[in-house]
Amino acid sequence: MSHAAELLEIGTIGRAHGTSGEVVVRLITNRVERLNPGSALVSPLGELVVVAARPHQDRWLVQFGGIETRTEAESLRGLVLKAPPLDDSDVLWVHELIGSTVREFDGTDRGTVVAVVANPASDLLELDTGHLIPLTFVTEFEAELVTVEVPDGLFDLG
Repeated sequence: MSHAAELLEIGTIGRAHGTSGEVVVRLITNRVERLNPGSALVSPLGELVVVAARPHQDRWLVQFGGIETRTEAESLRGLVLKAPPLDDSDVLWVHELIGSTVREFDGTDRGTVVAVVANPASDLLELDTGHLIPLTFVTEFEAELVTVEVPDGLFDLG
């Protein structure tokens, strides 16, 4: 297992479901393979291994190894689940953007990414200048440089 600082939060355990130890999990990742049988997730109580998972409304019903009663399932309620980053070069990972320089298509530097703010329409890059840039405007990302193509006037706001 990788170093704790490298783990990414992937979801939260909610209430118990039924009487056989199943729990409701709310994922904060679109990578549903995190819940494939055999996947090991890290929680404050230690490692939890997925035995089975199935979609349920906008959440997942998950059975973890060794959790066989409703009481055991309830003891997991509220735990944050973490896992190491997936190695996928075709995907942009939020944690990789923090600290990156943001540059417009014409070469103008616009600041450094200090956070990525969740937003229903599109997540936003928060820069050290206070500006917010929707991720939909990112055209390229490589080696700590984010290239953006933004509408005229975006940086005039605020």
